[in-house]
Amino acid sequence: MFKYPIHVAERGRKRLTLLCDRVLEQGPVPQPPPSVLRVALACRCPRCGQGRVFRGLLEVRERCEVCGLDLRENDAGDGAVVGVILLLGAIVVVLAFWVEFHFEPPFWVHAVVWPVVTVPLAVLLMRPAKAALVALQFRHRASEMGL
Repeated sequence: MFKYPIHVAERGRKRLTLLCDRVLEQGPVPQPPPSVLRVALACRCPRCGQGRVFRGLLEVRERCEVCGLDLRENDAGDGAVVGVILLLGAIVVVLAFWVEFHFEPPFWVHAVVWPVVTVPLAVLLMRPAKAALVALQFRHRASEMGL
């Protein structure tokens, strides 16, 4: 008989490998992992892409509610915070200089406008940045997450 599979068919979520009309393997078709960008922007589980990563504002859940991935061992640390602060700080400083030199507003306008702009943007950017670090650690350092 033949030594190599002559037909591979995928039906639904099952993969069938046939060798001379005989089923050799039958199992679930492996799903490609969700992209890091999609997972980060949606703040979803890096394994299944469906469960939420955060319990509160920035607190990472212990486990994914869908696939059960243990998220306790993630080591995102302060990397997301530092990245957001440096990026957002540079953008806000450039905008503050631009507003100052083009419009010359009184000082109190700067004191009111920039905290109102900076704080919500920092919070909005930190969640996806931290989710991206958790997803990247899962993708590239899964052994450190206990997998």
